[in-house]
Amino acid sequence: MKISGQIVDIQNRRIFSGEITVANGKITSIEPKEITGKQYILPGFVDAHIHIESSMLTPSEFARLAVIHGTVATISDPHEIANVLGIPGVQYMIDNGKKVPLKFHFGAPSCVPATSFETAGAVIDAEGIKQLMASDDIYYLAEMMNYPGVIYDDAEVLKKLEYAKASGKPIDGHAPGLRGEPLQKYVAAGISTDHECFAEAEAAEKLSLGMKVLIREGSAAKNFDALIGLLPEHFENMMFCSDDKHPDDLIVSHINALCARAVAKGVDVFKVLQAACVNPVNHYNMQVGLLRENDPADFVVVEDLTHFKVVQTYINGELVAENGKSFIAPVTFEKPNNFNIGKKRMEDFAIAGSGNKIRVIEALEGQLITNEIHAKPKIEHGHLVSDTENDILKMAVVNRYQDAPVAIGFIKNFGLKKGAIASSVAHDCHNIVAVGTSDEEICNAVNLIIEHSGGVCAVDGDTKKVLGLPVAGIISEKDGWETGRLYQEIDVMAKSLGSTLHAPFMTLSFMALLVIPDLKLSDKGLFSGKDFRFVDLEI
Repeated sequence: MKISGQIVDIQNRRIFSGEITVANGKITSIEPKEITGKQYILPGFVDAHIHIESSMLTPSEFARLAVIHGTVATISDPHEIANVLGIPGVQYMIDNGKKVPLKFHFGAPSCVPATSFETAGAVIDAEGIKQLMASDDIYYLAEMMNYPGVIYDDAEVLKKLEYAKASGKPIDGHAPGLRGEPLQKYVAAGISTDHECFAEAEAAEKLSLGMKVLIREGSAAKNFDALIGLLPEHFENMMFCSDDKHPDDLIVSHINALCARAVAKGVDVFKVLQAACVNPVNHYNMQVGLLRENDPADFVVVEDLTHFKVVQTYINGELVAENGKSFIAPVTFEKPNNFNIGKKRMEDFAIAGSGNKIRVIEALEGQLITNEIHAKPKIEHGHLVSDTENDILKMAVVNRYQDAPVAIGFIKNFGLKKGAIASSVAHDCHNIVAVGTSDEEICNAVNLIIEHSGGVCAVDGDTKKVLGLPVAGIISEKDGWETGRLYQEIDVMAKSLGSTLHAPFMTLSFMALLVIPDLKLSDKGLFSGKDFRFVDLEI
């Protein structure tokens, strides 16, 4: 096969007319040649940190969508399914990903569960990490969320890090807001990246200590604008990632859109492409070509270097997408799960109150971090209830692995005026999380999730919309386009109930994520991520 165009040589910072010859999945020659076409050929895009499960798709279905946007490979942390199914869940993702051309590079989830303050479906201890790191299918130790464990020399955490270092594979970080001496100790432990920076000064400090900083722009967490100013100077040590991307967003764009935004801000195109295509391959020793002779033939053809509209995507010399159409065929897959509870009653969501002020989770648009604020609660018949007038709504987290008391908190900025929303996509342990305007609506939403053994839903009286997620309670059995369409319908309904959040379900999924400060709710209770301890609802 031969293909010609304007060849983008990122390493040598040049663009030239040429022809590429491909045989047996590899580039056998790249020759200068005068051509008339204006299309550009460049290495394929790489998402440098993503949880495939957050797209609600299997790897094989994710691939069918991602290649349309020029993505040829990912650095994928199977942390979410590992919290539900353990090492067999990791293997499920690896095996399913091997059925399609896209090059998934999975890591060993380092924090399963992420903390001891929540109920997960499985545990991966240090010996489990040793087993995974020995596998050729594992490319790195995935994000070390337990940064207090690193800083305070937790024996189990240090053992995991030692096994990773012994394997010679990179160690990913996860330390939002960590600065100063604690950060220095975290980096000294061998942790090489961070994708949680939400301020330029924080990212600059981490870069100064030798970390690679990832610019994250997902469906909920959006740090592009805060960090892109660092790219011109630090382009050799930065990458792009999604972290979490919902299926409706993946239908529209992927890493290619971040390239377009960066170029629009005046960043040199070679520096942008260094971050988008080259740096992940080099850092993680990925089995991905970089448009050089004898490399695997992994590259994309784009219309221009401004909008990065993808015309064709090739992986190992195979044309896998063209003009918005994916050529990757769907594959069959099993549906393992871990859902072991009966339906709830409305009384399970009632909580008595004294009238004292309560701690309230303040959700922030485009951020995973939250604030702790204090407010006077609304009380009816001696019980704390949702206050729609002041947008302080009841939130519940329900243990999905065994019948247990429901954890109750309150949250601001979801904006619902009626009904409720619920999801079993709830990082990290994927218990059921719900927010609603009344105990009855919350109960109905939770029971709809239980009925489907996992899913996302919105309810308002007799009106109900649900997307079932029967694979581990977090992944759809439908194709990517259908999943995206159904998810979009539920998202629209959530907003019709009053939510003003850009991605209410993605934001909801992080309200039980204890390792991101400040205030969160697990199935065991209200938790301060700043102090790393449980706190009382009433003050």
